Amino acid sequence: MSEFVSVVVPVYNESSVLPAFHTELSDVMRSTGCRFEIVYVDDGSTDGSASLVQAWASTDTSVALVELSRNFGKEIALSAGLDHASGDAVVVIDADLQDPPSLIPEFLSHWREGYDVVYGKRSSREGEAWFKIVSARWFYRVMNRLSDVEIPEDVGDFRLLSRRAADALATLGERHRYMKGLYAWIGFPQKAVSYDRQPRGAGDTKWNYWRLWNFALEGITSFSDVPLKIATYMGVVTSLLAFLYGIYVVFKTLIFGDPVAGYPSLMVVILFLGGVQLICIGIIGEYLARTYSESKQRTLYFVKGYHPAAEAADCAAPAE
Repeated sequence: MSEFVSVVVPVYNESSVLPAFHTELSDVMRSTGCRFEIVYVDDGSTDGSASLVQAWASTDTSVALVELSRNFGKEIALSAGLDHASGDAVVVIDADLQDPPSLIPEFLSHWREGYDVVYGKRSSREGEAWFKIVSARWFYRVMNRLSDVEIPEDVGDFRLLSRRAADALATLGERHRYMKGLYAWIGFPQKAVSYDRQPRGAGDTKWNYWRLWNFALEGITSFSDVPLKIATYMGVVTSLLAFLYGIYVVFKTLIFGDPVAGYPSLMVVILFLGGVQLICIGIIGEYLARTYSESKQRTLYFVKGYHPAAEAADCAAPAE
């Protein structure tokens, strides 16, 4: 039986770029000589993206569609795609054509060499604002200083996973999912492939700076408890400074008296201590909120409709 490859594509309002992407991806996959399926995961699109994929699925036996009941976010959509992918290897790629499907044959080559995870590493990022590029670079570096798991820098979701790597990910049941961290956390032999990231093929990015900020918080709180330790250290240091300052005030009053001055310095101390306390409470709150969410053990997602690929069904059929 020949190799069977699944390609997972999360989709959210990508109708403007999907036709070009599907054509290019299909051509690349046919050139590999492998049997394959393309699993599109519609994450609650409102622009007709699901209808496009349904039309392809009616005529193309390699196309599968997983329709989620609402927009759950990209990390959950990726998880849904991995749950429904049945290939010996699973490729994850976005539909915006920033990550080149033409790199997939090289991924497959390294997978055959024994690597369980082969990921694309961005050498350049064309078409993106300088602030986004710089902030992303610094985020990965800060993240690796805080985390116990080494997360590859300048790497997105574009990658290949072996069957055992995909199965390992499926056993992780956390609700707050930072997939780039989970890919690294499972271990297994991994290899980077450098490439130049292109501008979007069409449409607009769904990642504004507010969403990116929240995504960064998700990553840090999912893979590091260092912020909690920092809050503790800040509390200890601030309390020590406040105690020393209190001794100084008492000593000065006993020796020199108190002419009821020092209002500005008093306000500075109060505001400083209040600010530190609020920062520490906020950090603790971020972790507490995630603990509360995880404790409810809600299902990651609900599927509104599932149209499997005929190619995948043939692969799963028992041999005669």
